[in-house]
Amino acid sequence: MAKLGYIGLGVMGSRVVKRLLDAGHQVTGYNRTKSKAQWLLDAGMKWADSPRAVAEASDITFTMVTNTNALRNVMEGEDGLLAGIGKGKIHVDMSTVSPAFSQELAKKIEAKGAAMVDSPVSGSVVTLEEGKLSIMVGGDEAVFEKVKPILMNIGPKVTYVGKNGLAVTMKIATNLSLAVQMLAFSEAVLLAEKSGIKRETAVEVLVNSVIASPMVKYRGPFVLEMPDEAWFDCYMMQKDMNLALELGRELSVPLPTTAVTNEFLTAARGMGLEKQDFAVIFDVLAQMSGVER
Repeated sequence: MAKLGYIGLGVMGSRVVKRLLDAGHQVTGYNRTKSKAQWLLDAGMKWADSPRAVAEASDITFTMVTNTNALRNVMEGEDGLLAGIGKGKIHVDMSTVSPAFSQELAKKIEAKGAAMVDSPVSGSVVTLEEGKLSIMVGGDEAVFEKVKPILMNIGPKVTYVGKNGLAVTMKIATNLSLAVQMLAFSEAVLLAEKSGIKRETAVEVLVNSVIASPMVKYRGPFVLEMPDEAWFDCYMMQKDMNLALELGRELSVPLPTTAVTNEFLTAARGMGLEKQDFAVIFDVLAQMSGVER
């Protein structure tokens, strides 16, 4: 049993904690809104009143927050994680943030005598709950070996990709394809539907066809009925797309399909759909096509 800390108990983070608890680990958690963590407290998670307190109580502290600014906020200040982490401890950041900031943060943690790896995940809520999540890790390889057994409790595929910042870079490269695939899938459904094929039939064919990636299988049915709670909303997806476009500019890599798909996410937000799962870009394209939801 390991003494773990977890900061950021959102849709994904909370379910990661549940898997860690089920694996027998002691977990101390923190979230801005404590009420959202009540079900985890009922399941045995301990509570801390600040990120600093989490780090002080734990040998390995995880973070999974929304963006670079959110990570900066939980790291810095008198009650931040940096104030509580000490020699020999490890920080595992599972957030999708700027690779440059991730590398900067790793240096600050190293200066405290601790170590950091960036360890974002690939998959959805369903993937996580089914125990099929894929995890990428960037940082010192010896530190990776220390945390790997714990990460294996979260998902069965844990891949070391290189130095600090490269795992989050790999996550950004992965995520840009999610929305691009969803837009292409929506185009196919609408082309079939306007030709006279029932939407349900088009979805059934496509999710069982050669184009059926895991993402298409999970989210394809969303064009028939959206989930009550977004797995990954438009705001979060566009954050990742913008990170990808920024990296593309820095590295001189053209990302044409990413740029076009990003505009549909902007349109979705303009239509007041930013809190919907990013699969709602189907609705944007459907409206442009003169098709009712």
